Amino acid sequence: MTKERVVLDSDLRYLDKGNLFQSRSELSVAKMLSFLGHDYQYNVDLELPNGKSAKVDFKAGSKYIEVIDSEADVAKFKQLREQLPNLDIIAVGHSKYASKIEEMDSLFFFDSADHMQTGSIFIEDPSLAFDYAHILPLVEKCSVLHGHTSTVMVEVIGSMKNNLVVDFSEAKRMIKETLSVIDHKFFINNKYLKKEDDLHYYVAFDGPKGYFSLQVPKSTTYMLSGEATVENLSSEIIRLLAPKMPQNVQALGVYIYEGVNKGAHIIAGVKKED
Repeated sequence: MTKERVVLDSDLRYLDKGNLFQSRSELSVAKMLSFLGHDYQYNVDLELPNGKSAKVDFKAGSKYIEVIDSEADVAKFKQLREQLPNLDIIAVGHSKYASKIEEMDSLFFFDSADHMQTGSIFIEDPSLAFDYAHILPLVEKCSVLHGHTSTVMVEVIGSMKNNLVVDFSEAKRMIKETLSVIDHKFFINNKYLKKEDDLHYYVAFDGPKGYFSLQVPKSTTYMLSGEATVENLSSEIIRLLAPKMPQNVQALGVYIYEGVNKGAHIIAGVKKED
C-alpha cells in the first residue's frame, strides 16, 4: 500500500527576486512590498548597542519589518525594540502571537474561517440560579450558618465546529443539570467533619463566634475540598460541568453572583480523559 506523503510548510520553498524565504508569511510580505513598488532588502544585519548583530527580515528604505513565525521571533522583536527604541520597525505575523507584541502599530494575520477557530459563548439567564447555606469559620462575619440565592453565568470556550462552540440550548440544559446537584445544599469544608453515620455528618469547629457542633443530614449536605467560598463553589461547578461538555470545549468560566455587586469568576481549562 502506497503511503501518502504529508507536505509540511518546511518542505516548501518560497522564492521572490532570487530570495529564498523561510515561510509563506515572509513571501506574502515580499509580494506586497513588490506590488506597492517598494524595493526591499531581505535578511538584513542590524548592529546592536552591545556590539552584537541581529538579522531583520525586511528593510524598505529606512523602515524595517520583522515577520513573527515563532517564539524566537517574538523575543528578537522585543530585543530590537528595547535596544533600538528609535528604530522604525513593525512586526507582521500569526494571530497567536498578537498578545505577546504590545506595540499597537504592529500587524497580525488572523486565521480565516477556513481554519480551526477558537470562540466562546456565555449563558446568563434568571433560571440559572441555586439556593444554598454555608459556613466560613475563617471569616468572622460569615462564621455562622447563613444562606444565599446566587445566580450563575457560564462561559464556554472551545474550537468551532460548524461555526458553533456548543448549541445554546444544550449548554443551558447541561448547566441546569449541574446546578440541580448543588441546589438547596449546605456547603462546608470536609476538614471540619468529625464523624459520620449512614444518615448524618457531624461537623464541629471553633470559630470567631464560638464553638459550633452540628449534626446535618447527608442528603442535604455537600462536602467540599476547601472552604465554602463563592470562588470554591465556582470551581466545583466547573468540575461537575466539564464532563458533560463535548470534546471541542477547551475551558469553562463560571461567574457566581453572591448578592448585589459582588461575586466571583473562575476560569479553568478542561482536559478530557481518553
